[in-house]
Amino acid sequence: MATGSVTVFGGTGFIGRHLVPLLVQHGAIVRVAVRHPERHVATGPAQTIETIQADVLDESAIAAATKTTNAIVNLVGILTETSTQTYRTLHVEGARRVALAAKRQGVTRLIHISALGASRDSPANSDRTKAEGELAVRAIFPEATIVRPSLVFGEDDHFFNSFAALARRSPVLPLIGGGTTKFQPVAVVDVTEGLMQLLNRPDTAGKTYEFGGPEVYSFRELLEFLLATLNRRRLLLPIPFAVAEIQAALLEFLPSPPLTRDQVRLLKTDKVVSGREQTLADLGIHPKPLGEFLSVLKEKYGASGRGSISARAP
Repeated sequence: MATGSVTVFGGTGFIGRHLVPLLVQHGAIVRVAVRHPERHVATGPAQTIETIQADVLDESAIAAATKTTNAIVNLVGILTETSTQTYRTLHVEGARRVALAAKRQGVTRLIHISALGASRDSPANSDRTKAEGELAVRAIFPEATIVRPSLVFGEDDHFFNSFAALARRSPVLPLIGGGTTKFQPVAVVDVTEGLMQLLNRPDTAGKTYEFGGPEVYSFRELLEFLLATLNRRRLLLPIPFAVAEIQAALLEFLPSPPLTRDQVRLLKTDKVVSGREQTLADLGIHPKPLGEFLSVLKEKYGASGRGSISARAP
């Protein structure tokens, strides 16, 4: 299937930037559907990559982006809302529109990216709407494959690069909720390889996959591991959820808030595989450990000194 035509919504995001070249490498003709095509620079032969303007809130644009395509990968998702780009409009309504277009266009495969922790009972609106989006997609396109990744890491990721940069300029790193949230970090190269497998295997249609790495870490352990790798000593300061939400409520007034209340609430739910769904192992993929990646950041952010200093919550 990957050797046919594949439309990727959200193709300029973190996962998309890694998936599109891989699709091309495997012989696919890729249509990258983005809101602002003028900001996207294709990295591949012009005959194999087409950039098209398509907002998942625009039904006619979605129809044009999915016309004559064999498969669709919907990577669209946000962590911060704006007045027009809300969790509900993108995670639910946008997902529904893409699934409807896939059904109308006779698309063979639809891969919908959700997230570990997605649940209608989640304290975070982001996770609740992602769960609703899954249901909306399946109601229209039952053969869709749902993928729920944990924290995805790579050289150009947001999480580890942000904390590594913060550790370079700040003596303190915050541990929201005391740093107890569990993650199962997964390499972006393993996620994209998993997506390739899904596209090429018809037997994965209609199933749900949870993508996690080989190890589970608490939020605190992730930062301690990062600091040890970078040879930096920083104070890890626990911040209770209630205090973090108050701080986030103030930060939300900034044009590009570094933290929102919903992001704080996301940390109230562990992001680990449940054991109830298929995983990367079922696709024959042995995920890479986090340590291999963190050593890559050492040259960029490293320094002398070691480890971290912990502080107790008041």
